[in-house]
Amino acid sequence: MVAETLTELNLKSLRGKLANGRLLSDLTWLRVGGPADYLFQPADIEDLQTFLRDLPAGVSVFPMGVGSNLIVRDGGLRAVVIRLGRGFNGISVEGSIVTAGAAALDAHVARKAADAGVDLTFLRTIPGSIGGAVRMNAGCYGSYTADVLRKATIVTRQGEVLDLTPEELNFRYRESDVPDGAVLVSAQFEGPTGTPADLHARMDAQLTKRDETQPTKNRSAGSTFRNPAGFSSTGRADDVHDLKAWKVIDDAGMRGATRGGAQMSEKHSNFLINTGGATAADLEGLGEEVRKKVYETSGITLEWEIMRVGDPLTE
Repeated sequence: MVAETLTELNLKSLRGKLANGRLLSDLTWLRVGGPADYLFQPADIEDLQTFLRDLPAGVSVFPMGVGSNLIVRDGGLRAVVIRLGRGFNGISVEGSIVTAGAAALDAHVARKAADAGVDLTFLRTIPGSIGGAVRMNAGCYGSYTADVLRKATIVTRQGEVLDLTPEELNFRYRESDVPDGAVLVSAQFEGPTGTPADLHARMDAQLTKRDETQPTKNRSAGSTFRNPAGFSSTGRADDVHDLKAWKVIDDAGMRGATRGGAQMSEKHSNFLINTGGATAADLEGLGEEVRKKVYETSGITLEWEIMRVGDPLTE
C-alpha cells in the first residue's frame, strides 16, 4: 500500500502539503472522482525534487493540473497525485519570450502576453493550466502549443530538473512524450508580436464566439472526443477539417442523450456535462454509449479527448 510505503519518507523535510485519501471530486471540473492514496502539493521546485527523489520507485505518480480535461473514476486513484500551486504559477515576459509556471492558467498567460504585445491569444479560450497545455499539445483556431513552445522544464521521477525541446517532446495531436512520472513545472514560449489592443480585441471576439456555441455555464471538461479526421503527423488540421465529432454525434441522434446525471449537451453535442449528481460511471458510460452509437451509424470510432484515470467503484 502507498500509505505504508510513504512511512519510509522523511516527511518532516517536506515543506508542501501531503494529504492522505484526498477526494478528487472537488478538484476536477466535472466534480467527480474518488480518493487519491495521497495528494502532494509541493512548496517549490526543490520541495518537489526532494519528494520525487525519496519516493520509493514502486509508487505511481500522477501529475494533475486543474482537472479541466479529466474524469477520475469513482473508486479513486492508486497513486500519489502531484498538484502544483502558487509556487508554480508565475508569468514573465521579456521581449517576445513568455515564461510561465505549469500551474499558471492558460487564460492568464494569454492576457499577460497580450498586455506585452505577444500573441498567445489561442490560449485564451483553452480551459486549464500551462502544464496540461504542453502535455496535451493544446490548441484552437489553427494554433497549437507546439507552434510557440521553446522549451519545457520538468522534474523527473528521480528528482532531476531537465529542459526538454519541442523535438524531444515529439508533439502530436493532443499528445507529447513527457517521461513517465515526470512533472512539468514551467514552459517558455515565443509568440509573434502585435499591438495589445488588437490582441485583446481578438481574444474578446474568441470569447464571444465560444460563449455562443459552447455550454460554458455547465460543468464540462471541454471537448469530449477528438475530431475523427484531419489528423496529421504534426498534430495539426483538426480545427480546419470538415468532419467534426459533434456532427457524427448529431447524426447518431445522441445530442442531449442522458445517463444518470450525465448529458451530451444540447448546445454542443461534443460536450459531456454533469447536470448535477452525476458519477464518473455515468459520464464515462454515456461517452461509451455515444461511441457505440456513432460506430453503428457511421462506422467511425470516436477517440476520447478527455483523460480517464483511476479505478471504478467496486461493491
